[in-house]
Amino acid sequence: MQFKDYLATFPAVDHLSGLEVLDNQAQVVHTIPAIEGKLGSLKLYNALAEKFNNQLNAESAQQGITWFAEHVEDARQNVGKHPNIDLLFKVLEQDLTLTLKVVKA
Repeated sequence: MQFKDYLATFPAVDHLSGLEVLDNQAQVVHTIPAIEGKLGSLKLYNALAEKFNNQLNAESAQQGITWFAEHVEDARQNVGKHPNIDLLFKVLEQDLTLTLKVVKA
């Protein structure tokens, strides 16, 4: 499946203003705003939050990489171009456990 195919299966995010990723000290380490160009990532991360009880860890990061589909290879070849995929790589590489916090509009 392609990214757009996965997106079609995710819950709507029009009730959100964004999503924050928190470290174990509850500090925001990453933000995905509800703006044009970021809505696909917001939908994907919101779906991860729902499926994995707001936890971003090795299991949920791997799921996110699967869902990002064809964008993953571009992210591997162009570090920094896809920060929301880069975060998933970082979680896997460093065996992190982060918290996903949806921000209601």
